[in-house]
Amino acid sequence: MQSFDREVTEVREWRRELHRHPELAFDEVRTSRFVAEKLRSFGLEVTTGIAKTGVVATLRGPAGSTKALALRADMDALPIAEENTFDHRSVAPGIMHACGHDGHTAMLLGAAKRLAARTDLPGSVHFIFQPAEEGEGGGRAMVREGLFERFSAAAVFGMHNWPGLPVGHFAVRAGPMMAASDVFEVVIKGRGAHGAMPDQAVDPIHIGAELVSAAQTVVSRKLSPLEPAVVSVTQFHAGDTWGVIPEQALLRGTARSFTPEASRLIEEQLEQLSRSIAEAHGARAEFSYGRRYPPTINSEAEAALCRKAAEALVGTESVHTDLPPSMGAEDFSFMLGEVPGAYVWLGNGPTEGNCLLHSPHYDFNDEAVHFGVSYWVALVEHFFAE
Repeated sequence: MQSFDREVTEVREWRRELHRHPELAFDEVRTSRFVAEKLRSFGLEVTTGIAKTGVVATLRGPAGSTKALALRADMDALPIAEENTFDHRSVAPGIMHACGHDGHTAMLLGAAKRLAARTDLPGSVHFIFQPAEEGEGGGRAMVREGLFERFSAAAVFGMHNWPGLPVGHFAVRAGPMMAASDVFEVVIKGRGAHGAMPDQAVDPIHIGAELVSAAQTVVSRKLSPLEPAVVSVTQFHAGDTWGVIPEQALLRGTARSFTPEASRLIEEQLEQLSRSIAEAHGARAEFSYGRRYPPTINSEAEAALCRKAAEALVGTESVHTDLPPSMGAEDFSFMLGEVPGAYVWLGNGPTEGNCLLHSPHYDFNDEAVHFGVSYWVALVEHFFAE
């Protein structure tokens, strides 16, 4: 019991230290150094500098063993000014761990330490600490730099804390877990004029407003009602004074879906709407569309393995297999595109006080630390047992 309490306290201290010193995508220099030093102190083989700040540690199995799995945590923070007042709040202006990557990193470190102390594992474990999950594709960068060629694994597993899911609970499902993340941009080029003489203008603000409304018909009228998708216009920039109708307007947004077919249809329909609405008003539209992250798709066998490991830890009633997938996105999807695997949600407890992902009031729930560390260990045990 004493060693358990000591472990939990230590991992919580690591987590709070990481929370105090958040770093943005590909700038996780301090975090990477902290992680590598801990891993070396556990006696693991450590490789740094993958995708700039990524770290991989290997717990080597017995001579001649070939079976291996990989466990992944993300390290980066967000460009959000923290509004919490507790002692471990961020000391970096305008940057905070608003998504719990501090907790993810600390829990995987805790699992690495516990597993490194064992001598009975029949294979190898790779601990992947990934940079730049928040929109910059650190997972893609690690894969492109030969992650799985250098650290071969039969399966790869990820985990994310989930506010609203009780502490001590897990969620996992085969198939889609997180959506694809696409972005789009429309520049509407009209004709500027005096605000009091709108008849002399081709008003890009009016055209843009019509497009914002029409964009919602892509999901409601072009996709099957059984096909989950989201189209959200998140930016609308036009003009800079009261009395002038501007020359152009800029719209940007995001699209989320679970299949390549839905993504292509959304792109085609948004482009068609942008150009046709602009032309109908005598303006011109420049349209661009980018695919950021593919959907996070859990393979069936690996999702079942995660469920078994979680059930062994917390019981069947605390493992949810029927929660709907999230329209949020995850670049763990790039790793799943190379190696079979699964991604689970770990309960982070109530959302009171606006403790939601990407909120300036968010904080990872330290009560979840034990469950995260123990889940990783249980997963490794089940993987080798099977």
